[in-house]
Amino acid sequence: MLEGSILQQLEAAHRHTTRPIRFGVYYKNTLVALCHALEDHILTDDGTPLVITAFQQGKWYLQEAERYADIARCSCQIAIMAAAESGFAEHPTSQLPNVDLVGLDAGDPVAQEWHLIILSPNYTAMVICQELSEADYGSAGIPTSDLERKFYGLWTFEPELVQETAEIAIAHIKKYNPELAEKLTGDKQQIIPSIDRSQNLGAVVSRVVDYLQTGQDNLSIPTALQKQTLDRNLVSNEIQAFLRMAQLMDMADVNNPMAAAEVVVLAEAIAQLLDLPAWQIKRLRLAALLHRIDPLQNAESVLTSGSIPTRYQEDAPSCPLVPGAQVLRTMPRLRAVAQIITHQSEWWNGSGEPAGLAGDEIPLESRILALLADFQWRLNQRKSSNQSREQIFTQALDECRQQQSTRFDPKLVDTLALLVMGLQQGLDLPLMTPKFSAGIWILDSQWDSHSKISEDIGSYFT
Repeated sequence: MLEGSILQQLEAAHRHTTRPIRFGVYYKNTLVALCHALEDHILTDDGTPLVITAFQQGKWYLQEAERYADIARCSCQIAIMAAAESGFAEHPTSQLPNVDLVGLDAGDPVAQEWHLIILSPNYTAMVICQELSEADYGSAGIPTSDLERKFYGLWTFEPELVQETAEIAIAHIKKYNPELAEKLTGDKQQIIPSIDRSQNLGAVVSRVVDYLQTGQDNLSIPTALQKQTLDRNLVSNEIQAFLRMAQLMDMADVNNPMAAAEVVVLAEAIAQLLDLPAWQIKRLRLAALLHRIDPLQNAESVLTSGSIPTRYQEDAPSCPLVPGAQVLRTMPRLRAVAQIITHQSEWWNGSGEPAGLAGDEIPLESRILALLADFQWRLNQRKSSNQSREQIFTQALDECRQQQSTRFDPKLVDTLALLVMGLQQGLDLPLMTPKFSAGIWILDSQWDSHSKISEDIGSYFT
């Protein structure tokens, strides 16, 4: 990581905090699709965002300059950093009144970085990456295909992190153009995030997934092995989009900000008691992380025009196409998870929604998720009371038992009672990091090491 780069400054600011930055490695093809999705959402957003970018070299900016003319019409200000090259400042987009170029010195570490920072009242997003050095590539050497170039960094929707990175970027611009930096600071201060950005975020996530999938379909890659590697990187980012959205949904709920993470812990414990196979536990874990993505109930795929091809219905023929699960179903690996989330509102006695399934017709993971989401909510409601931990667990369990055989699977309620007994006797359920290290599960999250996690979970489970 280059000293003095924006990426390095951000990492250093969080290095010894409760929320260290977790970076990943991204291929260029992934970043192109991701940036295009985030940029094009500006064209449909009425928030007139502030946009700060870094293109490494002027030639990469020139490839995107026509698109940026359209983006500029919908933005309050755009600042573009890149190593100046022939034609960099002469392109018509560069002459627009709300577009400013910052020609970076050849030795500036930011000239090795690729950044997109978007600050809008309706949504925030950023991609912040640094290209790997020749030494980083190791024995394989620098790739011959431009699509396989690798970048180290992260992307996120998290407002606080985006705002912090924007401040670092503006401070860097100040070294070259103090007047522009002052203007950007003023623009940033004028942007007041909307209290409820959930619907807008749902549309952004849908667009990200669509663009990643389209980019994947359009790739022309020399070998099958290279294609498999790039495919997995793309799929990883599709899943990251959903998880980051779920993360923000939890953070936006000030009364229950750790719901998904705590339901995951409970679900894994119940799964162990039921002796479920590893693949089913993994699927249940992902469904628990995503079970609160309500904004997707109204989000339509920007490429599918609201329709789902027949092939996406094969895994759940009895399942009505609930819009919230619709976007998830476009990913083969998430179709089963979409089915679990869709049917978490079914009732054991058949009076629930959306399909009126009853008893064992309801997927087992859906039954588990429904019970544990309700149980976690009841625990959260009482965590600030003066009751003892044992009393909190007992009352929450008793209220779930009142719905045994009507709303909830009676056997699962009995299993939950066993778990509660263990918790009351001192069983510790530490909150695990929502990260998958193998294959497509290359995930990171800003909630990984937040101190609030251990504080909240400690009030129940330790």
